[in-house]
Amino acid sequence: MTLSIDNLMTLAALGLLIVLRFDARRFGAADFDDERDVNDWRGWASRLTWYGLGILLIVVIYFVFAQPETLLHLRLGEPKPVAFLWGLALAFVGAMAGLVYAWWRFGVINLPDGRAYPVGLLNSLATAFIDEAAFRGVLLGLLLWSNWPPIYAVTFQAVVYALATRLGGAGRPRSLLALWLGMGLLSGMLTVITGGIGAALLAHTLTRFAIFVATGHAGQVTPTAAAEDETQEEIEATEDADGLAVVPERAPSSQARPIE
Repeated sequence: MTLSIDNLMTLAALGLLIVLRFDARRFGAADFDDERDVNDWRGWASRLTWYGLGILLIVVIYFVFAQPETLLHLRLGEPKPVAFLWGLALAFVGAMAGLVYAWWRFGVINLPDGRAYPVGLLNSLATAFIDEAAFRGVLLGLLLWSNWPPIYAVTFQAVVYALATRLGGAGRPRSLLALWLGMGLLSGMLTVITGGIGAALLAHTLTRFAIFVATGHAGQVTPTAAAEDETQEEIEATEDADGLAVVPERAPSSQARPIE
């Protein structure tokens, strides 16, 4: 890989894409999407800004890089019918994993509120496109172009992707981290086999939408993770003017054992 101006611009855009994925929570998008603010225009504006920036960076890479389709996999894949069938097969595996996850964690399939479906559909499709183009497309393509062995390149991009989703952070469901790490590995393999991100994009979209339908949430699917912001707000609310935490006094427990 030569460090020409085009390649440097591609690397810069890819770096911004990865940073944008890490910062999805700030925009209320991707895995931090929340259907409770579907009627809040500020929530929609923030969410659409995240999607718009991601798509814009991908378009920049497509027109800046010399061979975006053949080297960076920014195409559907060949042959298209085979890529489509592979995508459906992986989508079935991912959807079943999402349903099993919902049943295992919550003990019930919790269908979303009707108002949440537009957000869930947008979240599934737009997030899948940005993720697949950035990680299975550009990142994996650059690694392979730099003569990385396919198995190392696929594994590396999958790990980077799993970290970028921030599902490894405190309070995040480790089972979902394992699910998306596995999807990253399988999607990377399909991308190498078909030469495009079409199969991975189809599988990713349907898997994410299946998780949305099974859990009743547009993105953040665990009470622990959803309550993390509220906990942080409570901590910040108890800080005094000097930034020191103020711990409220606790009333003595009525069930405390007497001293013998």
